[in-house]
Amino acid sequence: MWSDLERPPLRVQALRRALLAPVGPYAALDVVATVPSTNTALAAAAGAGTPDRTVLVAEHQSAGRGRAARSWSAPPRSGLALSVLLRPTEVPPDRWSWLPLLVGVVLCRTVSTLGELPAVLKWPNDLLLGADQRKAAGILAEVIPAAPAVVVGIGLNVTLRPDELPVPGATSLAIEQAACTDRDPLLRALLRALDSELRQWCQHKGDPITSGLREAYRQRCATLGKQVRVELPGHAELIGDAVDIDTAGRLVVSSGSERRALSVGDVTHVRAARQ
Repeated sequence: MWSDLERPPLRVQALRRALLAPVGPYAALDVVATVPSTNTALAAAAGAGTPDRTVLVAEHQSAGRGRAARSWSAPPRSGLALSVLLRPTEVPPDRWSWLPLLVGVVLCRTVSTLGELPAVLKWPNDLLLGADQRKAAGILAEVIPAAPAVVVGIGLNVTLRPDELPVPGATSLAIEQAACTDRDPLLRALLRALDSELRQWCQHKGDPITSGLREAYRQRCATLGKQVRVELPGHAELIGDAVDIDTAGRLVVSSGSERRALSVGDVTHVRAARQ
């Protein structure tokens, strides 16, 4: 069934007992051996009436996706690859852009608590670990307007070894010597924390101020206070100081006498911002 004793499969029945209604907050949870992309699979199911709080976890993704059509790969059972289908009907759709940032806060808290590691976020959706702030996780949110729904995907490197890292500058919980590299409690904690944060956000109709989400994100955002280089659509480039996250979740960059609020763009941290 599986040969790597250091990487056992997830215990799906135990996860379901802990997380599915009526005990837990989720409607459905499936763990599959392999799938091209959990986001793609759940997005396809969204229009068929798949319920809110449906979770799909893959032991391996053969065509995992990140932002800007980048690939995301890892050996089987070496990380967490999952997507959650959400139908936040209490929240106006123009606030759904906060969902990947909300998931970033949840992921940061989970890794900090169970892994006992200092974890920070690079705007908008990367989890960074270690003194040199290397990427250990990414988040991809996709709105399905016809459903309507949002599918949020999470890819977290758990037990990857240095020779298995997909790109330079990446890392994993194991490499950073996390206190927990057992995927089962990590997944349970992550999904429970996501439920808690979602409830708070939805109770405030997605308001990032009154729900506390904006401040929680700003506290964990390592991009703020840095000089950054931002690659914009159309191959344009902006260099400036990252000074804030606005109420729409956009990164505010000060460049010369101009301030720009960016909703998209690939960010590179250059150095601490000029004082």
